[in-house]
Amino acid sequence: MASSLTCAGVIWTLLSLLCAAASCVGFFMPYWLLGSQMDKPVSFGTFRRCSYPVRDEESQATVILEQCGRYASFQGIPSLEWRICTVVTGVGCGLLLLVALTALMGCCISDLISRTVGRVAGGIQFVGGLLIGSGCALYPLGWDSEEVRQTCNNTSDQFELGSCEIGWAYYCTGAGAAAAMLLCTWMACFSGKKQKQYPY
Repeated sequence: MASSLTCAGVIWTLLSLLCAAASCVGFFMPYWLLGSQMDKPVSFGTFRRCSYPVRDEESQATVILEQCGRYASFQGIPSLEWRICTVVTGVGCGLLLLVALTALMGCCISDLISRTVGRVAGGIQFVGGLLIGSGCALYPLGWDSEEVRQTCNNTSDQFELGSCEIGWAYYCTGAGAAAAMLLCTWMACFSGKKQKQYPY
């Protein structure tokens, strides 16, 4: 099989796959914000939540159901900022995944990744990382929502965690985006081989 990638391009492909995987896994996991409610651990993502209160019909009391799930609808996401964060971060993850899969195909297909295509792919990775970074920056604006305040002992506010803490998925998403913006964008410039000149 002929490759259209240089040695730097192979490293770029591996880094692109790692960055896309880190950002996508972090985005999908509901462990961006960790807290507790009724002595049970509660965690939030942008569009998912683990452990939520439900009404127990037998005892006529509110209990915490310890399972993870998506919000029932897009409007069910606790704040407008988290809805925007979900869309922006999702689009950014999609762009990183698209470039990573294209780079992976470049390992097997000759003439797929030229220098120009590599630079364009690097630009797309930069935009993807920027979108994910914007989503991570927007996320703390939703900490003043009622659901989050209940989980953080009514002490949270925008950019103030109260008794909650930031979870590993938030860091994972942000680290993937930062690496894509800084490392992958730079490596993409050296990823493609110079195209052959055909005499027609």
